[in-house]
Amino acid sequence: MATAEFGQAVRRWRDRVTPEAAGLPVGGRRRASGLRREELAQLAGISVDYVTRLEQGRATSPSAQVVEALARALRLSAIERAHLFRLAGLNPPGPETVPTFINPSVHRLLDRLTGTPVAVFDATWTLLLANPPYAALMGDPSGWRGFERNSVWRQFAGPGSRAQHTPESLAQFRTGLVADLRATAERYPADPQLRRMVTELRATSAQFAELWDSGASASQEAGLKTILHPEVGPLKLDCDVLAVVGNDLRIMVYTAEPGTEDAERLALITVLGTQALSG
Repeated sequence: MATAEFGQAVRRWRDRVTPEAAGLPVGGRRRASGLRREELAQLAGISVDYVTRLEQGRATSPSAQVVEALARALRLSAIERAHLFRLAGLNPPGPETVPTFINPSVHRLLDRLTGTPVAVFDATWTLLLANPPYAALMGDPSGWRGFERNSVWRQFAGPGSRAQHTPESLAQFRTGLVADLRATAERYPADPQLRRMVTELRATSAQFAELWDSGASASQEAGLKTILHPEVGPLKLDCDVLAVVGNDLRIMVYTAEPGTEDAERLALITVLGTQALSG
């Protein structure tokens, strides 16, 4: 059961995060320098009404996923995050669960890559954070909820992604995804969200179930990828995945070779964002 101080803490920390620091556009007059409720809701992937009820103490049982999302959106330190969990009447996630905490240094790294598509994933390939250029390139994830934010789920039970594959490369990609997820499940066997996702994927996708049961192994490799953007067409981009040591996070970065048509198209997408280019 969350205490009244939970809502007060969320409001206090919301006031100290500027839109610029959160990667949000700043427009119009603002009565305060911090985040608006709707901006926090967008960053955390929850409704504005729920943020309001939490801050006013009318919602008293936030889930661990909601608390984690709020901590991430509010850019809390590890100590502040643990405090927010306790205010919610929950124990901070332990070593048996997949880490989803993004430490301040990773936030600062993304802040400096404002013109480059960058996203942060946890060890299950669940999207934790995407900067505006990534959203413009790969599709706006702000409306994705639950397993919709997981790349494995989207590949086997959802709409997939804008990355293009040949039949051979798709088979290798999917095998690598399942092998990587299996390795994560072995590191975090007690994580309830991961176990539930694997169970639902096995029931939803025969191909996932076959790959999972076969024990097939393959590595996830970065390299040149073709992204089919709905407005500017295909882009050939380098995709690099960086590991955050100690946090078990993956940072995905897309770049284009300078001076190429792909670089020009990527720059156009980055400038115009998620708005329709033909509008």
